[in-house]
Amino acid sequence: MRFEITVDVDAPLETVWAHLIDIERWPRMTASITRAERLDDGPFGKGSKARVHQPKLPAAVWTVTEFEPGRAFTWESRSPGVVTSGAHILTESADKVSARLTLDQKGAGAPLIGLLYGRLTRRYVTMEAEGLKKTSES
Repeated sequence: MRFEITVDVDAPLETVWAHLIDIERWPRMTASITRAERLDDGPFGKGSKARVHQPKLPAAVWTVTEFEPGRAFTWESRSPGVVTSGAHILTESADKVSARLTLDQKGAGAPLIGLLYGRLTRRYVTMEAEGLKKTSES
């Protein structure tokens, strides 16, 4: 199961990146997240962990597995039978920043999770992309 959305953001790359990695402020950016808490100290990067609470879903612990400062990070969350991976990728052109958010679910339980929560997950990924755009542009 894969969900993907790209939004163009009229803001400097540094601004979009700062909002993207400020995990604990995500609830101010989107209604799809009610609480987000870092589970470690120090700068956000590879190995960082956060617990994310979303309406209608159990809280999930996410661990950063790939990190390219100022450009991208991928993190994953594991639950019985499902590994969920979320990528956040920024690309810059002359006049805009494109933010691409993806969510992949794999494992024996992924088809059932997709059936039960696919519509909700797609809506949440869209809300997060739109929230990043709105927050970065304001």
